[in-house]
Amino acid sequence: MKGKQFAVLGLGVFGSTVATTLTDLGCEVLAVDKDVRCVERVADRVTKAVVGDITDREELEELGIGDFDAVIIGVGNHFEAAVLATMNVKDLGASYIVAKAKNKPNMQILQKIGADRVVRVEKEMGTRIAKSLLRKNIVDLVELDDDHSIIEINAPHQWLDKKFIDLNIRRVYNMNVIGIKHAGDDHLVLNIDPEYIIQKGDHFLVLGITHELERFDYMTD
Repeated sequence: MKGKQFAVLGLGVFGSTVATTLTDLGCEVLAVDKDVRCVERVADRVTKAVVGDITDREELEELGIGDFDAVIIGVGNHFEAAVLATMNVKDLGASYIVAKAKNKPNMQILQKIGADRVVRVEKEMGTRIAKSLLRKNIVDLVELDDDHSIIEINAPHQWLDKKFIDLNIRRVYNMNVIGIKHAGDDHLVLNIDPEYIIQKGDHFLVLGITHELERFDYMTD
């Protein structure tokens, strides 16, 4: 099956990290920057790397920018370039546009001219670090949208030595258990035995509303 196709415009730290990570995950990635050194840095780690002006509509059209599953514009520190690139990419028919912004006013402008998602990297990272410092049982958290996340959690102390069925997790905690990794085993078990006794070191993969998942973590030991 053909992998998803992404175009990354602007290859600073943010853009190059997105481009190489997507490639490592099996996606096809076009990486573009006007600085030949930035292009050379990722050339052997992406599907195709091109020296080009991301604000030039004709160049973007020649690259078939409207045919990608998503276009990531990673030039938040150069706002004029980000605006022109976003407008051109939108005009060329890109189905999903992610842009980087330095501050809230820039974010609002990029949203108005067509960006489907705008990230403020420093703000988002600061928020994630602050929350991670308060986490007790959450091992990892992946946001699915603005409201829902999947988390991996250590079995809280309150769950230990209890039967899985007796915890009634969905009703009591308003979250859905997807699977379990037993202590010392990285294999994810999707069909959990209702009579299974929770052990110290067990990890659960759970789906729920983000703020409720975080509140659950703060309230458990």
